[in-house]
Amino acid sequence: MSSDFDVELPGAKWLGRLGRLGLLGRLGWLLGGVGLAVMVGIVAASLAPATLVAEKENRRLMEMQEAPFAQTPASAESVNERVVFGDLPDEVKRFETNGDFFFVTVSAPEQSLLSWFAGRGEPAIDLLTAEEKFGVRTPSQRREAALQQMRSASQEAQFVALTAAGYKPEISLGEVVVQEVLCREVGDDGLCAEFFPSGLAIDPSDTILEAEGKELNSVEDLSAVLDGKLPGDTIDLKIRRPDVGVLDVTVELAASPDDSARTIVGFRPFDTRVVTLPFEVDIDTGRIGGPSAGLAFTLALIDELTDGDLTGGRNIAVTGTISLDGSVGPIGGLSQKASAVRQHNVDVFLVPASQRELAEGEDELRKKLNDAGHGDVEIIPVATLEEALQALEDLGGDPLVPVDVALS
Repeated sequence: MSSDFDVELPGAKWLGRLGRLGLLGRLGWLLGGVGLAVMVGIVAASLAPATLVAEKENRRLMEMQEAPFAQTPASAESVNERVVFGDLPDEVKRFETNGDFFFVTVSAPEQSLLSWFAGRGEPAIDLLTAEEKFGVRTPSQRREAALQQMRSASQEAQFVALTAAGYKPEISLGEVVVQEVLCREVGDDGLCAEFFPSGLAIDPSDTILEAEGKELNSVEDLSAVLDGKLPGDTIDLKIRRPDVGVLDVTVELAASPDDSARTIVGFRPFDTRVVTLPFEVDIDTGRIGGPSAGLAFTLALIDELTDGDLTGGRNIAVTGTISLDGSVGPIGGLSQKASAVRQHNVDVFLVPASQRELAEGEDELRKKLNDAGHGDVEIIPVATLEEALQALEDLGGDPLVPVDVALS
């Protein structure tokens, strides 16, 4: 008869332990190697450009292009903290406010492969081609345009705000600065197929100093020079171009697309009118680019210069341009701005009624905002300053009561 016996030889226990330790050691090395590989992969993805995979159609050229940038939410900051007053006359009072108006910004940083992967499919992130971010202008043209837009936004906000508050600012004409050359013919794709002939001689951000030897102090001065001219005629201009200097150019004139009897150069000027205020007030625009904070600036100034509290003690986010007639214009990056508003725990957002995203209706916009994770932000479209003030009153704010002050 035979039987099995468990016999433990001397040292077998220690050999078994060492074997298990060797297996665990090899497993540890394997896991460490995998972890190291993952870390190396993450570092490599964070350094590799998103252009390895990110593409987007350039509608102007009808072709796919690399999309190295992404428009993303940036910040929501108090406008009230940026209002700067100088020495005020005794008759002018500043009033305490319990809530703040917030202006909202977006950013468009360059993307890595890792950030592209992490943000893929996120509704609050839009891929951008280089042309979508920078346009077709040169860096100096873009810089001058942004500064001019910001100056205009600040000036217009001050004029509209002080007028609404009951003061009487004055406005005077400014120099002639080209904002953009007009499009003569739009193609089937909605893009410009042909620009006016002036585009051969003048560029955006050019300042027109003289026309036919006559110094120009305003667009009205240029219109006077054009009086009696016919489409096809040419005129000599002296212009100042950023980073280039003063140039003499010749421009072919054309008929206005709105009135064939009127002869034009063929460009849209910046609004360079200069506002003269009855007392010293300014807005610290800092590094803000563009005019999209115009309405926010306006409301913050009104709130500081009139009795009562327009916000009703709550924080209100605002975006939209402001014109001298009080109309509110559209802005870019609404989805990203709504996301920034939500991240800063502000739940009311005044936006331009003319916003492209509102074309499909407010319900559709709110659905998109819900999909983006910030649908609990109350979106209120406004077309004018008057509508914005009424919306604030409906939210519990005080009605605007203009001051009755005669300044000497």
